[in-house]
Amino acid sequence: MTQDKIRNIAIIAHVDHGKTTLVDQMLKQGGVYRENQVVAERVMDSGDLERERGITILAKNTAVHYKGYKINIVDTPGHADFSGEVERILKMVDGVLLLVDAAEGPMPQTRFVLQKALELGHKVIVVVNKIDRPDARVHEVMDEVLELLLDLNATEEQFDSPTIFCSARQGISSYGPDDPGTDLTPLFDTIVSYIDPPKGDPTGPLQLLVSSIDYNEFVGRIAIGRIERGTIRQNQEVLVTDYHDPSKKEKAKIVALYEFTGLGKNPIQEASAGEIVAFSGISDITIGRTICPVEQPDPLPFVKISDPTIEMTFSINDSPFAGREGKYVTSRNLRDRLQRELLKDVSLHVSEVGTDSFNVAGRGEMHLSILIETMRREGYEFQVSTPHVLNKEIDGKLCEPIERMVADVPENSVGSVIDKISQRKGELTSMTPVGSRMRLEFLVPTRGLFGYRNEFLTDTRGEGIMASVLDSYAPVKGDIERRQTGSLVAFETGDATAYGLGGVQDRGVLFIGPGVEVYAGMIVGQCNRNEDMSVNVCKKKQLTNMRAAGSDEAIRLAPPKILSLEQCMEYLADDELLEVTPKSLRMRKRILDHSARMRAVMKNRQ
Repeated sequence: MTQDKIRNIAIIAHVDHGKTTLVDQMLKQGGVYRENQVVAERVMDSGDLERERGITILAKNTAVHYKGYKINIVDTPGHADFSGEVERILKMVDGVLLLVDAAEGPMPQTRFVLQKALELGHKVIVVVNKIDRPDARVHEVMDEVLELLLDLNATEEQFDSPTIFCSARQGISSYGPDDPGTDLTPLFDTIVSYIDPPKGDPTGPLQLLVSSIDYNEFVGRIAIGRIERGTIRQNQEVLVTDYHDPSKKEKAKIVALYEFTGLGKNPIQEASAGEIVAFSGISDITIGRTICPVEQPDPLPFVKISDPTIEMTFSINDSPFAGREGKYVTSRNLRDRLQRELLKDVSLHVSEVGTDSFNVAGRGEMHLSILIETMRREGYEFQVSTPHVLNKEIDGKLCEPIERMVADVPENSVGSVIDKISQRKGELTSMTPVGSRMRLEFLVPTRGLFGYRNEFLTDTRGEGIMASVLDSYAPVKGDIERRQTGSLVAFETGDATAYGLGGVQDRGVLFIGPGVEVYAGMIVGQCNRNEDMSVNVCKKKQLTNMRAAGSDEAIRLAPPKILSLEQCMEYLADDELLEVTPKSLRMRKRILDHSARMRAVMKNRQ
């Protein structure tokens, strides 16, 4: 297909603003499916975790045909923790659809992804989505988008971007907010007329930058990228180069070549400049490499990915229950799995600490929790430490990452949210009424947000919405108290009994019920006091001939509070670890023995 008939676009937005739903409708109206074909919702979210959580984690490629044009579409993640995916994907496209919720307006991630697109000089089509919402504020949101473009120093052309109004769920779009739309034709027409066709000389020497990696059990690694120049052919001999390391040069062969069509990949013989293609045959290909002719190496620079902000230590499980539930339990298994993750996640950093531990740095708690959950489902057993921030030295001062946090809360919760964030060294920068609610914007240290999400939901009675994105680095703001309560720690190994739990439940909130196997040093609940308490949850009633098993009244136990993976990560104190297995999540003390732990506490107090 000729270059003037190709359009490469990415859909960028804040999480849950409707990107994946819009792609669904574009595929349906682009003639990808048969009329009688049954299609799942959010078809691009193919991973189990993506479907469960309702978020996009990995960027996905697809393509539709419209009036003789081929439109390559990349669906990108909206959550700030996966912004490394967005940054490198933007190199593959020539324009972006900026999707904005008609009620929520621009959110922190909207600012981040738009800034990256503007820096690359991409043309922007603003799409105001969910105009059918009863609380839609279309005109206000349009003003907010214009303010954002001004704030991000958009060029005159970018500032005059066309705006389309749509309801992705209904599959309709229009040129005006009050015009009744019937389908997505206005959106398709705007993409074709406004977004430039890809540049690049199809007759020049080959240049292809690998921006993404897919994996298939049968063919191995599949590299994805846009052809910047020249033509690529099946069975072609090529040179794999690296701009940042000129010594890395490797001859290879393109075994299979694919183009994206709808939800699949079609084998093709050749493709020219401007096309987004996938190819296999190079076993150790990684993101950021350039494919060139053997005789003319000319590598392309890879986009610099923002540094990670938080770090956790992954280590082999050494608890008394180690090796019971996992399939992969050794440090070699853990090392191989983390190295494999590095191949496709460019915003992840891994460094080895000793023989059995690894420091894993990522863009946020969500980023690392998705990795932990994925590994857990694959059969890995390991333990992780509490997350901590990665500080930087700037101009001789130790600086920490600062997040721009936006909270959308009911008016009666404003006071408690501001108070809690202030305790965590946050600063209120703006306060704007949005209908019957209030939008609060803070600059708060990243470490100040650890463990806050659950408190936030409690303070706003589950009605609040919060989102944050890295804003800048600033001098360290002093101590922040992570947790104001201690832990209830099991004193001995055994099965928890109703009798034992009944004697403990007045001292805090229990995380386990009767019949659960525990070990000494394992955390079984949250203490009411600001200190740890050792408890015997395995205690049994001593029976005598004067005291029968059923003579006392039945013990009434409150239902235990079962913590999710994220809640466990947020709960952990510095002297605690989380044991992760395919079947269980167990929090424990680093030092399991009670006497040794008490000696360590006394030593720290001196």
